[in-house]
Amino acid sequence: MRSIFVTALLAFLLCLTEVGAAQMWPATSLSGAGDGPLFEAAGNGYGMVPDILVPARRTAPALAPPLILPRMSPELALHTYEQRAVRQAAELASYSARTVVRAELPESAQRGEFELQRRYAAPRTLEFKPVQYTGDGFVKSNVIIRLLQSEVDHVQKDDPALTAISSANYKFSYKATPMIEGRMMHVYQVKPRKKRVGLFRGRIYLDAYTGSLLYATGSIVKSPSFFIKKIEFVQQYADFGSFTFPVHIHSEATARLVGRTIVDIDQRDYQPTLVNVQSAHEVPAAP
Repeated sequence: MRSIFVTALLAFLLCLTEVGAAQMWPATSLSGAGDGPLFEAAGNGYGMVPDILVPARRTAPALAPPLILPRMSPELALHTYEQRAVRQAAELASYSARTVVRAELPESAQRGEFELQRRYAAPRTLEFKPVQYTGDGFVKSNVIIRLLQSEVDHVQKDDPALTAISSANYKFSYKATPMIEGRMMHVYQVKPRKKRVGLFRGRIYLDAYTGSLLYATGSIVKSPSFFIKKIEFVQQYADFGSFTFPVHIHSEATARLVGRTIVDIDQRDYQPTLVNVQSAHEVPAAP
């Protein structure tokens, strides 16, 4: 029963790693050797990331607001965000990053942490190279490895456009423009147009000067399994050059059989490369 629950939970977490077209994951493949390929803002008011989901402050790239730019209206920021997402999908050729997955089953006091090197190449290649693992074997085999393996299955079979944070999937309602940790953000309440697995009800936070996605937070609208009663999450993003990538996700699930399940995923040291636009548009010479 526990394995059934874990599999269902991870299926939803993988949808979260796709949240927003600003980070469209391709279909993936696995490689490696040895252990094998694996795969504060506080408060709950407008403009605040729920601190109950953030156990500790995470280190993220320090990005000061670009003061030389004018502040965008909420409508323009939202439009700019969606345009950035479309452009990123077209221009991202590859990237490398360091991934650290931490998982905990508080009811059984089991936990684990796995560090891996991630390498993506457009359009459908994602490889993981194991670096090191510490913790309980059950968590490694039944939670973290399943998470990474499910990422392979999920992106190969499902259309990421169906779970993207876009006007096709969500209705947006502007709420506030607070200053959080020195950055001015436009906050929008999001409500899915359909009750579909992978969609959530909550809020997104966009940089008021650039339209970059900074946070997504909320709870699922449709449980992926009878065994899961509730899933809440906070996902943080950061800009690396002209691209936006997820840097941290914290999720907590309540299940009927195993109680709470906590998963944290950190992704760091992104090194993105652009598509060679000239090569992409070259016309072969006539024989």
